Amino acid sequence: MPKMKTKSSAKKRFKVTGTGKLKRKHAFKSHILTKKSKKRKLKLTHAALVHKADEPNIKQQLNLK
Repeated sequence: MPKMKTKSSAKKRFKVTGTGKLKRKHAFKSHILTKKSKKRKLKLTHAALVHKADEPNIKQQLNLK
C-alpha cells in the first residue's frame, strides 16, 4: 500500500498548534484594502482557529488522525 499524500493546498493554508488545534488565516486581506477600515484590516491580520465542525475534513486532508 503506497503512502497517503497530503493535499498541497491544505498544507499551505493550515498549521497544527501544540494542543492539536488547527490554525488558519483570515480571508479578504490580499487586495482592495483602501475601502476597508484600519480596525477591520488589523483584525484580519491575526490568525484564527478552524471551527470544530470543519476540523475532521481538514485533518483528513493533512493525513492527521
